[in-house]
Amino acid sequence: MPPSVGRSVRPVRGPVRSRSRPGARATLAALLALLVSGALLAVAPVPPAAAAEDVAAEEQRVPSGSGADAVELDTTLYVPGSASADEPAPAIVLAHGFGGSKESVAEDARDLAGRGYVVLAYSARGFGASTGQIGLNDPRFEVADLSTLLDLLAARDDVLLDADGDPRVGVAGASYGGALSLLGAAYDDRVDAIAPQITWNSLTAALFPSQVGPVDGAQTVAATPQAEGSGVYKRLWSGLFFGVGSVPGGGLLGGGAGADGEEIALPPADPASVDAAAVEQALTCGRFRADICAAYQEAAATGTLTPEIAAVLDRSSPATVLDRIDAPTLLVQGTRDSLFGLGQADANARGIAANGAPVKVLWYAGGHDESGSERITERLREQVAGWFDWYLRAKGEDPGTGFEFPAPTGQAAGLGSVQGGSRTVAAADYPGLAGADAAQRSRVAVDGPAQPVVTPAGGTPAAITTVPGLGSAAAFGLGGTALEIPGQFAAFDSEPLDAAVEVVGAPTVDLAVASPSGTATLFAKLYDVGPDGGMTLPGGLVAPLSLTGLSSDPSAPTEVSVTLPGIVHRFEAGHTMRVVVSSTDQAFALPAEAAVYSVALAGGDGGALAVPEVEGQAQSGSSTAPWWGLLGVLAALGLLAWGTAVLWGRRRRRRVSAVEPDGEDVPLRFTGVTKAYKDGFVAVRHLSFEVRRGQVLGLLGPNGAGKTTSLRMLMGLIRPTEGRISIFGHAAGPGAPVLSRLGSFVEGTGLQPHLSGRDNLRLYWAATGRPAEDAHMEEAIEVAGLGAAIDRPVRRYSQGMRQRVAIAQAMLGLPDLLVLDEPTNGLDPPQIHAMREVLRSYAATGRTVIVSSHLLSEIEQTCSHVVVMAKGQKIAQGTVEEIVGTGGAVLVGLADDADTDRAAAVLTALPGVSVERTDEGLVAELDGTSRARALQALVEAGVAVDAFTPRRRLEDAFLALVGES
Repeated sequence: MPPSVGRSVRPVRGPVRSRSRPGARATLAALLALLVSGALLAVAPVPPAAAAEDVAAEEQRVPSGSGADAVELDTTLYVPGSASADEPAPAIVLAHGFGGSKESVAEDARDLAGRGYVVLAYSARGFGASTGQIGLNDPRFEVADLSTLLDLLAARDDVLLDADGDPRVGVAGASYGGALSLLGAAYDDRVDAIAPQITWNSLTAALFPSQVGPVDGAQTVAATPQAEGSGVYKRLWSGLFFGVGSVPGGGLLGGGAGADGEEIALPPADPASVDAAAVEQALTCGRFRADICAAYQEAAATGTLTPEIAAVLDRSSPATVLDRIDAPTLLVQGTRDSLFGLGQADANARGIAANGAPVKVLWYAGGHDESGSERITERLREQVAGWFDWYLRAKGEDPGTGFEFPAPTGQAAGLGSVQGGSRTVAAADYPGLAGADAAQRSRVAVDGPAQPVVTPAGGTPAAITTVPGLGSAAAFGLGGTALEIPGQFAAFDSEPLDAAVEVVGAPTVDLAVASPSGTATLFAKLYDVGPDGGMTLPGGLVAPLSLTGLSSDPSAPTEVSVTLPGIVHRFEAGHTMRVVVSSTDQAFALPAEAAVYSVALAGGDGGALAVPEVEGQAQSGSSTAPWWGLLGVLAALGLLAWGTAVLWGRRRRRRVSAVEPDGEDVPLRFTGVTKAYKDGFVAVRHLSFEVRRGQVLGLLGPNGAGKTTSLRMLMGLIRPTEGRISIFGHAAGPGAPVLSRLGSFVEGTGLQPHLSGRDNLRLYWAATGRPAEDAHMEEAIEVAGLGAAIDRPVRRYSQGMRQRVAIAQAMLGLPDLLVLDEPTNGLDPPQIHAMREVLRSYAATGRTVIVSSHLLSEIEQTCSHVVVMAKGQKIAQGTVEEIVGTGGAVLVGLADDADTDRAAAVLTALPGVSVERTDEGLVAELDGTSRARALQALVEAGVAVDAFTPRRRLEDAFLALVGES
């Protein structure tokens, strides 16, 4: 269908702008930067067209709305030199990503203006220097603002009009801006063409997904169902959204100014004039409208989708108005996107195509979790420009309504991975849309018996699959796979594949599930398992399942249809497809109650995956450089990387293999250990101390002193930035074999409440994979001291009983180094006394114990040695007696009470000494004078001293030391 008018557009450089990936230890600032751009904005090469015009920029504050909802929008209009009243040009409105502003799209605006467009970039209400509150693209506010801007363009004589008051205009945007372009086309028919990128169809389905049940429009490749009225709350992504939008004044990480340096209006100084409710609203909700803030607070607190929350999300969802969109639409979606998956674009495509509007779908290897490469960026840039050229300027080639996707590869997604998809596969149509053939699906048999799946109380510990903004757990050095928790998942495998299978879209599988409560929260995913057993989770993507109405009888489970995540991935010949169904995922809200589900394949042990496949023609990349030149560069880089890896590996092996000669006598040594984060925060600084065999060491310090960070580094959970931690002379670190000699109890018991204490201990030991006879189970049970209660369910235990079982769990295998965090929490005085004796006797066998506790009196009575920390640094170390005996007060006992006045006079004559008479005797506060000097002065004066003892407790010493620090 040839267009009546055309205009050329360059997309908001959103998902198709490349950015070098941050390191695996990316900070919160990096995550927020990804969210703010909404599309991974970055500097990209500017094509020659961008320099073809002289461009003038006009700043303007545009009023919009009325009454209490009136705002001023901060805009910049970019006008090419070629646009005039005699030769008006089509216009483009650029909408930015969530948390950004007009500055986020400034370079794109100049580029588009250089192509001959009048381009309007603006900050949405609540962002940048625009006033007002965030309504999440509410049709009453943000969408109405877009119409106001179209009125502004229609009033200009250098903007081409289709009719009076109707500018020839396209809208492009990414993420938040992409949804605005869709909603704008639905509510304002003056919008002539749109190019939404990595955006949503339904905010409800995106933030409360549940991929269960039949699929509406299952003939497309990535159609994804949404269980009505329920879902699994995507808490991490939601928290990032709300965190960015709730910062007063628009600053990302706090501070006293808005995004553009504008000062934030603070509450008035006069307490009488302060509206407490308004202040609380501002601090709690930041720039969000009250109804959106309330919906978030309710969702975050309960993790439940209520009708009120759904109403707020649905009104900002294109899904509710797709039947109104007839503008030609180019949908760009990323395959590396745990926020808005391929199913969101699929739903938009189906809804708009049903109206007869031209729709083209592009998938690319990137998204909210990972940016596209430069080659991908350039190709998508030209695709979007070509789309607007055809539909707004009647120039160029007809882009058609085809489908393009990255060539499937078996590469793992995540930080540090080699990006696949440098080639693009093109198909004539998006399968299943109006006029196109339905998607082709092949069946892959999978097998496996029914399996119990435990969901722990509170959902802790939880599996780690995706980290918002960073993608799969491969970003954290987990080898391209997720971190699954033993006992919390069921797995079903195919036979090794005879030939490669290229999955393009969302596979489906039927499961049979039973739950004692009739409900279950589960997470389905599809792994690629290599011949060596290595597992890759494509895109780091999971499919949440919120199940209700389930059978409670495992022998008669309820069958459910499940749609797995939409992916583009090649499963090579010899590899295995593995369907994993787990009970936890750290990115989602999880049930508080513990339970055991039964999960099986529907129809018995055998089932089948329905796998979508798309045939198409592979396209070469758009780079103009000769491929052999690029190959040569890659080969040279590969050789350089290989040489560096070999040298580094040798160096590392030499370092790791070095064992300290006194390692067996010094079970733990910190040497110059520092832990710093990229935002500048230093949690631990130059920490050095050592612990000898047989010692019970107390680690003391106020909150924020660095104790927990030090323990986590010791246990290999995080790596130090500098320095070395050695355990029995071997370097400690994630996965270090020497960690098998360490037992720990840190941050919660992690016990399964439905199991007995004894079964919890057995389950924990079985997960280590070590022989049962090495557990020393009976010795550990004796430590717990629970008698017959050891065989009762843990849910009937008191907090103190749970604590004792957890400590016994840490002692399984009788580790040579025992690390305990707050071991006496929840214990009554007799139990504390018994625990004290257990730890002392344990160390007396030649083993070593590290205890972190806030109960200083218990540290004083339990520990032989102490390390005191404050502000990340060690401020004192020594025996308890040495720490207590440094300075402070002494109690002076006199053989003759008649000497009291003379003794007081002698002591007060010493520098810094004050004396007080008490019922216990004469108390001298020594400040600047040592105890030895004070005693010597009394003896020299002829005062008969009967007793001279320190009067300070560990608590006094601790407070004095921390105060001095």
